[in-house]
Amino acid sequence: MVDPVLIVGGLIVLVVIVLVFIFNGLVSLRARVDNAWAQIDVQLTKRYELVPNLVETVKGYAKHEKEIFENVTKARSMWAGASTVGEKAKADASFAGALKSLIAVAENYPQLKANENFRLLQEQLDGIESKVAYARQAYNDSVLEYNTKIQTVPDAFIAGLMGFVQKEYFKAEEAAKEAVKVKF
Repeated sequence: MVDPVLIVGGLIVLVVIVLVFIFNGLVSLRARVDNAWAQIDVQLTKRYELVPNLVETVKGYAKHEKEIFENVTKARSMWAGASTVGEKAKADASFAGALKSLIAVAENYPQLKANENFRLLQEQLDGIESKVAYARQAYNDSVLEYNTKIQTVPDAFIAGLMGFVQKEYFKAEEAAKEAVKVKF
């Protein structure tokens, strides 16, 4: 006959092991979400550091486009002051719109398009934009996995007890989805 104390003790040990695995899995997913956000932040920072060089190059050719340059600068400052995912997404949408306007203006200056410095900056910006898009997708995939995990049984019980909360998706603002209108 097996001692009932051993059975109860074994069940307790088993439950503790399962709880530890669940907790560690949740911590791991949360860390992946944080890492994915950090990757977006790195790419956006690179973009925001590159754009002033692009603006200065375009300024030399398009002196009368003052409002566009001001919008780019204002949007860049808004991003620098943002702290949450939602604020960063809104600032990024504003910046993306201003940047599209800047590139659209540049397209109307053939001598600028032929400028080697401008072409190099534009190629770097295109590369960074691709990396930003990939990083956003990776972040949202990580958030999906994490949010699903903390909402499903049995993980939801542990998540609720240990203070795991849902993460915010990186969503494009409606303004960022609109086509850029440039008037001369």
